[in-house]
Amino acid sequence: MKKIITSIAFLSLIGLTVSCSKKEEKTASELPAISVTINETAGSNSGKYVTASGKIEAENSANISTRMMGYVTSVKVKTGQKVSKGQLLATISSADLQAKKAQAEAGITQATAAYNSAKRDYDRFVVLFSQKSASQKEMDDMTTHFEMAKAGLEAAKQMKNEVMAQFSYTNITAPFSGTVTGTFVKEGDMASPAMPVVSMEGASKLQAVVMVSESEISNIKNGMTTDVTIKSLDKTVKGKVTEVSTSARNTGGQYIVKIDLDKTENVLSGMFVNAVFPIEKSVEKTTNELVLIPQEAVITQGQLKGIYVVNENNTAILRWLRLGKTYGNNIEVLSGLASGEKYVVTADGRLFNGARVSVQ
Repeated sequence: MKKIITSIAFLSLIGLTVSCSKKEEKTASELPAISVTINETAGSNSGKYVTASGKIEAENSANISTRMMGYVTSVKVKTGQKVSKGQLLATISSADLQAKKAQAEAGITQATAAYNSAKRDYDRFVVLFSQKSASQKEMDDMTTHFEMAKAGLEAAKQMKNEVMAQFSYTNITAPFSGTVTGTFVKEGDMASPAMPVVSMEGASKLQAVVMVSESEISNIKNGMTTDVTIKSLDKTVKGKVTEVSTSARNTGGQYIVKIDLDKTENVLSGMFVNAVFPIEKSVEKTTNELVLIPQEAVITQGQLKGIYVVNENNTAILRWLRLGKTYGNNIEVLSGLASGEKYVVTADGRLFNGARVSVQ
């Protein structure tokens, strides 16, 4: 009797499950079609691109230091402040230079007195020598004494000039007009030679500095036009290659390429950029075409990347992809999508695998 009851209960559960499944299928089929925009081609590219990443840098920048060792008495600027050429940035204590200056001035006074005395003696001996009252040796000795006194005075003056030149390093000024990007000392710190006090960047021009791999650097030439995408601003600007490095000795196998930008409104130094260099397709690479899709069409689930393709029944099918390099706003598809397939770019509702779509 118990076995009969158990069998009846099991059959009832199966019937209920089948009934619910049919109801769910009927509900899914009755859902309204989601309006989508598709791309009828997978973005097959008949050319070739070289892409490189880097950042925005000022064409003119400097880490300003001092030749003097001394205590910082004041810092006149703050990070982000705009300054003009010659503006005072920081000052360093000059008490020891003041003492050296006093010594130099005393030396000049002493050398001047010796020079004046030697000149008077020399002038008298010139008269005596002309009157045959002084010998040639005495005249030669007096001339030597006068020249030594003259040289001593000049040496004292140059010593003072050297001390005065040191004073310029106690008042650190801006070498060009621009923006302060960092201050590395505060009042009371000890400044020393080669230690940066203030860093600056010029406000005149910004450029993109990107790193290109050794396998692709031969395709980059001076004067090439390129598209530079500034990710934080979500915009792309035109640029022109101005410098191409020929050595990667200090850059780990990457070559530095500098790009002048056409428009730099709202662009700040340090922003991350992605540069795309279009190059001519060679005969050997005609079969190696790129499949590019817009990045906004990519679906992300954890570490998986996919895209919704549309079949002949106007049904959205989730396809997982293996992606490659980015080219501006597009990204390369290495596998999972063939050239010519239809895929969803945007949808007016939330897509899911198997959803009916209405193509716009």
